[in-house]
Amino acid sequence: MVIDSNFYMSLALKEAWKYQGLTYPNPAVGCTIVGKNGEILAVEAHKKAGFSHAEVEALKSAYFKLTDDSKILEFNLSLEIHNYLLQNHNNCFAGISIYTTLEPCSHFGKTPSCATLISTLGIKKVYIGSKDFNEVASGGSEALLKCGVDVKEGIIQKESDALLEPFFAWNKERFVFFKWAQRLNGTTDCGIISSKESRVNLHAMRDVCDLLVIGGNTVRTDRPTLDARLADGKAPDILIISREKEFDRSIPLFAIAGREVYIEDNFSRLKNYKNIMIEGSSKMFELTKAFTDFYLCYMAPSFGGKNAIEAMDAKFDILNLQKEDEDIIMWMKRK
Repeated sequence: MVIDSNFYMSLALKEAWKYQGLTYPNPAVGCTIVGKNGEILAVEAHKKAGFSHAEVEALKSAYFKLTDDSKILEFNLSLEIHNYLLQNHNNCFAGISIYTTLEPCSHFGKTPSCATLISTLGIKKVYIGSKDFNEVASGGSEALLKCGVDVKEGIIQKESDALLEPFFAWNKERFVFFKWAQRLNGTTDCGIISSKESRVNLHAMRDVCDLLVIGGNTVRTDRPTLDARLADGKAPDILIISREKEFDRSIPLFAIAGREVYIEDNFSRLKNYKNIMIEGSSKMFELTKAFTDFYLCYMAPSFGGKNAIEAMDAKFDILNLQKEDEDIIMWMKRK
């Protein structure tokens, strides 16, 4: 049987990208589990800091598929899943393979070690996209090898490394991404553009952002709240870029308890934050292009509006494209 490692890893990558922007301060990670005959048993991802790692979620799903033991589905805490798998696996994972976009962790932090779990369950083949540079969590490959696991690294490594760029950035200094929503004709104005599902996704990102940057004209015109209510999350601090310091304080964004709102004419405030979202259109795009790492576009399948993003010299590499309910969501980098 021919094993298509790239295909299985691509499934893990696609799943992980669904949670890009939601896992801070953890990396986005995906995992595919493949049966002894090449069948796909599970494709899962790490969804949020404090939640189970991708490998644990995938092992949970694969265990249920292999055993039909629905008791495992009652557990959400990583430690509970670990313990249940260790007590009940009965060698059901013999002959399976794991494809994970990031080297399994080797330490016991908020969650137990994935490398230890994998080796204890008797899994003998692990395929890895990217090595873990984090000194605390790294060493998973070595731990697996010592337990007799066949480890292959560098599977679709370029794409796996791209998935990790936000994690690299905020560990080194900060990660900045620029978000906008547009229709098919490029317009970004005249009311709500994105679907409800896309807006829930955006609010979940705001929940884990330290700082949201927006232009003064947008604040005056749209009178936004800029919170994370659709995801039951916290509202990030706000940096309003404006030469004019006077704003109508009845604009909802000023009324959020526990939030800092800065009104400044420069971006020096960014140095105090790690995970930063910029929302805007043409002018803000130009002002922030020197330090923006990723671009996030929500494209709605509709026409309408009046004003499109102005023509400018910008080309992008699409890192991931996916459909979320009605909309297309694209993560990109400037070429």
